[in-house]
Amino acid sequence: METLTASPKINSSPQVLLETMQDLRQEVFDEGNAIFKRWQSSIRRRNFLISACNLAYYLALRKRDLRSLQAELTPWGLSSLGRIEARVLPNLDAVIATLGAVCGEDIPRPRVSLFARGERALQRQTQQVFGAEPSERRVRIMVTMPSEAAADYALIRDLLENGMDCIRINCAHDTADEWAAMISHLRKAETETGRKCKVAMDLGGPKIRTQNVIAPEGGRLKIDDRLRLTLNAPRHSHEFAFQAQCSLPQLFKQVHVGARVWIDDGKLGCVIESRTSEELVLRVTQASSKGEKLKPEKGINFPDTELRLPALTDQDIKDLDFIALNADIINFSFVQDASDVKRLQKALAERLDDPHKIAIVAKIETQRAVRNLPEIMVQAAGQNPFGVMIARGDLAVEIGYERLAEMQEEILWLCEAARVPVIWATQVLENLVKKGRPSRAEMTDAAMSERSECVMLNKGPYIREAVTILDDVLRRMAAHQSKKTPRLRALHSWQDKS
Repeated sequence: METLTASPKINSSPQVLLETMQDLRQEVFDEGNAIFKRWQSSIRRRNFLISACNLAYYLALRKRDLRSLQAELTPWGLSSLGRIEARVLPNLDAVIATLGAVCGEDIPRPRVSLFARGERALQRQTQQVFGAEPSERRVRIMVTMPSEAAADYALIRDLLENGMDCIRINCAHDTADEWAAMISHLRKAETETGRKCKVAMDLGGPKIRTQNVIAPEGGRLKIDDRLRLTLNAPRHSHEFAFQAQCSLPQLFKQVHVGARVWIDDGKLGCVIESRTSEELVLRVTQASSKGEKLKPEKGINFPDTELRLPALTDQDIKDLDFIALNADIINFSFVQDASDVKRLQKALAERLDDPHKIAIVAKIETQRAVRNLPEIMVQAAGQNPFGVMIARGDLAVEIGYERLAEMQEEILWLCEAARVPVIWATQVLENLVKKGRPSRAEMTDAAMSERSECVMLNKGPYIREAVTILDDVLRRMAAHQSKKTPRLRALHSWQDKS
């Protein structure tokens, strides 16, 4: 629950503002230290200790509604609380010292070096995960490999030359033979081009999908139609024209009547009308006016249900034998809490002499993962180089599209407070990648990705062009924006031409 901070009255005197800030600083210090002490024993990497402490202070600060206080500080030129993520206590101390000077009190100012500490720590963590910073831009580019990349060396070489900094291999597709071929092509291309590139491999995680499907020829599901999800392969029924087998039937016992269900990236919305241990009966509540086709291999989301599923599947454990020896980064799907991270770290320790060198990226795609993000970050970054992927597709379905922009911002802020790099993922420049021409909206989205440390592109026939254009956009935006902070480069578009 949000805490209301005691705020000064409108047009408060500098003395009242000073006392308010001093009280706030003490509360944040005390509460933040209490949070940090709970985390400290799980942090093995000493260089993450200070970042974790700053995160704890940030969590304590952001429990409070600071809007009126910030408005009161603005006329004094002290509205810096809006960019406090990477340096919580130094920013508070700087405001207090300036207010003290206005009030005639001699309050020491924080050391100037403290204001760059957070940025330097984020740069170090980003380099540990994604490698050296490319020239003329801060943000890296990650590209998802299509299956044909295993046989197409030129594709990987071209992508590397066009600006790719990291390849992504999704272990839900292809086999170890194809993965090895892609990595071999990359290493050859690195030698030829002189450019370095990281290898990220995605653990598949538990996939909740439609499997065998029964539907009328040309039939589409419309509002108020009923759909049966089954434990086993469905059989034709007079009662249900639309049926689908679910890939993870154990969840049937975890859901409840009245809970929402989304199918195919939210194209089809349903509610559970009845359930047994062997089937769910759904009623369609949302579909396009022409209806939606029921297809196999489409994702199913249960946003109202906290599913208790293992983040590491049996297949993931098998895949780790290859991944641990060949990947620089593990993209960890379906992370729900810190215990999932511990299981992955234990599995790595069983396979590597030094399991703490390999980077872990947590894919944040559920409400539960969002709620547990601070503990996930501390457990992961406390042991390994670490990053966060905002899996915006699944996350939007889980929390609602209307909340995605807000949650995206909050995740970016929290990660900056922890000095943890972020991957901006899902459908970036999707029209360009798939059709060769970007939409206006996705160009704006690509520009906004400057606030992350890495942008992920999906596979498609125009991926070479997409990497080139994204590289150009990120280079241009680097001169104007760094995380939340605008950079005041001179503007030339409106120069006096007389």
